[in-house]
Amino acid sequence: MNRNVSLGWAGLVLSGGRLAVPRSLSPSLQAWGFSRISVVGCATLWRMARLQRDFFARDTQQVARDLLGCLLVREDGGRRVAGRIVEVEAYTGWGDRASHGHRGQTPRNAVMFGPVGVSYVYFVYGMYWLLNVVAKPPGVDYPAAVLLRALEPVEGLDQMAERRPGRLPTEWASGPGRLTRALGIDGSFNGLDLTAEDSPLYFEPGSPVPEEAVRTGPRVGINVPEPWRSKPWRFWVDGSPHVSRAAG
Repeated sequence: MNRNVSLGWAGLVLSGGRLAVPRSLSPSLQAWGFSRISVVGCATLWRMARLQRDFFARDTQQVARDLLGCLLVREDGGRRVAGRIVEVEAYTGWGDRASHGHRGQTPRNAVMFGPVGVSYVYFVYGMYWLLNVVAKPPGVDYPAAVLLRALEPVEGLDQMAERRPGRLPTEWASGPGRLTRALGIDGSFNGLDLTAEDSPLYFEPGSPVPEEAVRTGPRVGINVPEPWRSKPWRFWVDGSPHVSRAAG
């Protein structure tokens, strides 16, 4: 669904994930994943519902796969900057030698041991912030999170271009460090509840990706023993020019 156009229905306008519609159409919008904001005259103002905590309270690998096609949205100065998720990686369990949490809890990785739907942002190579979201089944005691690796830019393109000067649009968010630069995410975003109504960073359902369009493979840039090095816990949208790499 194009999120910045009129859909041509009587009185219905869509812009930045928000809808203004006659009240008679309201029941249908609830079924389509929108939540009501307010009533203005004879119209009701709606917006696309954010992903809620129960989405993230599942198997980490399944959450990672299901995030493909969803939107990652940052509210930035009253404007939406958003991209369709096209690449992710799962890190989960005490045994996962590639996970920050496999040796136990520290001040740096403490978020991974906490509630699901919360952001885990950390700094690497003295250059890049990387964004993760905690995801794991209810009641488990192990750390787990999904790394956001790449986005297809869809909203706030001017702002992304300003943050990624000299780069092609396919390079704006085609990697975890590029993604955070394009959206202006840094360490101040660590520990945010991404399911909260007032969070400036959150997920929306977007467009599901069919199974035949999903590819899996080893996670990128990890130097750990087997079998963890070869675990196929990287998920990406086949054929997307916005992924960090097509395979391997």
